[in-house]
Amino acid sequence: MSDSDNYKTPEWILDMFPDYFDPCPFNPTPEVDGLIIDWKEKNYVNPPYSNPLPWVLKGIQENKSGKIVVFLLKMDNSTKWYKELVNAGAHFMFPNERIKFNGQAPPWPCVLAILSK
Repeated sequence: MSDSDNYKTPEWILDMFPDYFDPCPFNPTPEVDGLIIDWKEKNYVNPPYSNPLPWVLKGIQENKSGKIVVFLLKMDNSTKWYKELVNAGAHFMFPNERIKFNGQAPPWPCVLAILSK
């Protein structure tokens, strides 16, 4: 794994969410700040694992306006962002294996957190 926490989502996961907007695309120098723009009706977010809280709070805000938001996150139910998702009514899906990024699995499990309409 790299020293960065900017991991490209595996294609098999992206294939589950066709036509979803990605406000936090895999790009070390993004042209648009996904935290300040309005998101689309359906959104898929793989935020930086070092600080997903701002993305989770933004996603909860967007969901309150009727938008669907799916997060790929490091599984850690001891965090503030996880508790915020629980309180917002998120559904959690746990893959039955470690997700591999560029062919390598990180030392942590991941979770898909879904904020639906």
